[in-house]
Amino acid sequence: MVERLIAFSLRNRLVVLLLAAGMFGWGLYEVQHNPVDAIPDLSENQVIVFTEWMGRSPQVIEDQITYPLVSNLQGIAKLKNIRGTSMFGMSFVYLVFEDNVDIYWARTRVSERLSFAQKLLPEGISPTLGPDGTGVGHIFWYSLNAKGFDLGEQRALQDWYVKFALQTVPGVSEVASFGGFQKQYQVVIDPVKLNFYNLSMMDVQQAVKSNNNDVGGRKFEMSDKSYIVRGLGYIKSMEDIENISISTANNIPIRIKDVGSVQLGGDIRYGIFDGNGEGERVGGIIVMRYGENADDVIMRVKSKMDELQKGLPEGITFNIDYDRSGLIEEAIDSVKATLLEVFISVSIVVLLFLFHWRSALIILIQIPISVASSIILLNLFGFSSNIMSLTGIALAIGVIVDDGIVMVENAYRHLSEAQQTE
Repeated sequence: MVERLIAFSLRNRLVVLLLAAGMFGWGLYEVQHNPVDAIPDLSENQVIVFTEWMGRSPQVIEDQITYPLVSNLQGIAKLKNIRGTSMFGMSFVYLVFEDNVDIYWARTRVSERLSFAQKLLPEGISPTLGPDGTGVGHIFWYSLNAKGFDLGEQRALQDWYVKFALQTVPGVSEVASFGGFQKQYQVVIDPVKLNFYNLSMMDVQQAVKSNNNDVGGRKFEMSDKSYIVRGLGYIKSMEDIENISISTANNIPIRIKDVGSVQLGGDIRYGIFDGNGEGERVGGIIVMRYGENADDVIMRVKSKMDELQKGLPEGITFNIDYDRSGLIEEAIDSVKATLLEVFISVSIVVLLFLFHWRSALIILIQIPISVASSIILLNLFGFSSNIMSLTGIALAIGVIVDDGIVMVENAYRHLSEAQQTE
């Protein structure tokens, strides 16, 4: 078989050269479309199910949420492993699928099972899927430079303007906000007044819930006109909350302000984000989707941030805290320089030792074609160009050159023996 292949190549040199040129051109095309990253993504092919039930102990979370979810999510096709973790107020279920499974197919299967498993959970509890990113998907961190704005205003700007805009960038799976205070209306109850009116906390909670809603009626016609009846009851200010009626005593309404006070405050925080010891900051973390080109996604995020800067209040700017594109470009440039150095040094060594340019050309022409073939295979198998893969290609150049030298030397030996016999 090998002899026939060699004989065919010798008789059809033009075909072989065209095939080699086509392989090299294909490799150059694939280089432009191969995902680029600094480090390889070795994370498992997993889907995360997150459920929140604040105020409950880990044991309650385990018994009423984590265990029912794990029990009902087992048996999904191509599921390799499933793990559950319970903590105060939160439950995490990690479903690890086989490596050849498409992640979005897996997320669809998990969503189908969750539609049934949700019936077994406490009322009002809804599990959600985590972002379609990997463990190395945190590619970009930013914060807001906003002197003169309090942390609540900065967090509101981040959550209701910046975050929504950055989530539209192609390749971005999630924008996770951090820092600051999430604004909320807080009802502070006086237990003495509550006991005086013979009311409970549940009465106050139910009154607030039922009075923050719009209701629809029907329409009626009068004088050849149609009128639509609606009840407008959404809360718009703290005064609206204070005037909500909880109950009545002697036909006199008992309002929220009669048993407590209403204030504007922040949600409970479990940590802070400090910038270089200069004080707290508000910002976000960009999480990249599976299989995306990290360098391209970061460039699109930066371009979007330049557009957002025009709509920010005066005095607020973006501060980049972590940018993987610098690491990616430096790592790739370093490996490319190493590849070039290896190619040049090998060329010089081969020319000096063989001292025959045609033989050296036969050996050296293998290097670019082999590198191009490697990039084609990286794309076919879904691997990115990173430090590990490019370093492997650089190390393999020595083996390629050795093989070429052995083949050329062997060919010369056979030619010499054939000439001597003649």
